Amino acid sequence: MSDLSGFPITERWPAKEPDKLQLYSAPTPNGVKVSIMLEETGLPYEPPYVNIGDNESWTPEFLSLNPNGKIPVILDPNGPGGKPLALFESGAILIYLADKSGQLLPQDPARRYETIQWVFFQMAFLGPMFGQVGYFFKFAGREIEDKRPLARYVDESKRLLGVLERRLDGRDWMMGSEYTIADISMLGWVRNLIGFYGARSLVEFDSLKLVPAWLDRGLARPAVERGLAIPRRQ
Repeated sequence: MSDLSGFPITERWPAKEPDKLQLYSAPTPNGVKVSIMLEETGLPYEPPYVNIGDNESWTPEFLSLNPNGKIPVILDPNGPGGKPLALFESGAILIYLADKSGQLLPQDPARRYETIQWVFFQMAFLGPMFGQVGYFFKFAGREIEDKRPLARYVDESKRLLGVLERRLDGRDWMMGSEYTIADISMLGWVRNLIGFYGARSLVEFDSLKLVPAWLDRGLARPAVERGLAIPRRQ
């Protein structure tokens, strides 16, 4: 049995099965990337729920794994060389899990890097821009009288959706016929933008054809459906 006692995070979230990968997360657009990935690959894991509403990601135990205080974080008791590995940043975790499982990231070097570039695109643009739409349209930012920030992020989100629309021309998935971590990285964010954030009309989502069809295909996957609800809110 793996010994994770040296990791302070296990004091707050004890591992019931320490031989399994531990996913410290919440069902946010960034969090579900990893739960979807784990459901798709079949890697065994435990998903301790981190209540970000109660600032649990800013506790000393959580910060011991991610000094940036953001979910998700994983602790793999069977990391490289058989030693435990802690890892934060959802994009890095997706690549790690793809390599660990041998799934959802092309083996051909050129296609591998092309896939990774789209993961970086999501990390650098989709998440930050869509998240700002959420803040200025749904959350506290909506009370700000100056609507120029909202307009700026709405326009940028429209532009980014256009990038996806053009990329999906002639493709079922971001990498063509092959479903990959590029798709997994984006599904939760696009879903959140038009669903939880309520910005479907705002970003003129229904003027698109290929992105909505891609989103429907992704959400229809059983592993995606399961992963969107993991970990369960407590």
